[in-house]
Amino acid sequence: MTLLRALVFNLYFLLLTVVMGVIAFPIRLFAPGHALAYAKLWTGLTLRGLERICKIRIQVSGREHLPGGSCLLACQHQSAFDALVWMNLVPRPTYVMKRELERIPLVGPMLRLSGMIPVDRDGGARALRALLAATDRAVTDRRQIIIFPEGTRTPPGAPVRLQPGIAALSAHTGVPVIPVATDAGLHWGANPLAKHPGTIHIVIGAALPSGLRRAQLLPAIGTAWRGLCASHNLPIPAPEVRPTA
Repeated sequence: MTLLRALVFNLYFLLLTVVMGVIAFPIRLFAPGHALAYAKLWTGLTLRGLERICKIRIQVSGREHLPGGSCLLACQHQSAFDALVWMNLVPRPTYVMKRELERIPLVGPMLRLSGMIPVDRDGGARALRALLAATDRAVTDRRQIIIFPEGTRTPPGAPVRLQPGIAALSAHTGVPVIPVATDAGLHWGANPLAKHPGTIHIVIGAALPSGLRRAQLLPAIGTAWRGLCASHNLPIPAPEVRPTA
């Protein structure tokens, strides 16, 4: 039954994306300012389908830690679910995402119009300057910036290795860094057919101390994640084990 539900949901998601992608053409041409609201509708319908078809619910804790304006949400990344859910959890979301996603037919143009921040991970200093400029615009627009410091999906409980990009964004913007833990990978795995009924937990922590340097911020995020997971009975990510010299 779980496999059948996953197949039905995947078909629903594909059809929804194609239909809404086609309907989006007039928005792209005549009402680009409504792109974010349209993207929220798409993700909202996707997650409603996930609950109805796959019996996967969402429980969010710690909303009181979200500031009223711009912030950096340092989220654990275990599943494609993470790239959808924040569109409907904060008022003005923008994801820091890999540039390759812009090439997805129908979806890519709406990602740009809705204010997502593409990153060329092999672009060096030029890509970093573009990222900082896009982040400046997001902060001016009072956007909530979602970033996955691991840089890629990490299975629940696996060791985490955080990338330095979030430290550069934190130092540049000065906005609060909010750690977020999840167990999404237990219910929506890397395999597109691995969707298991239950409740996905999202735990939002208190803002980390301001002014942390890179050598302080990355360990602070990992420590915060482990604390949030321990206090909410989620799989605790193992500390990164670095080889000794």
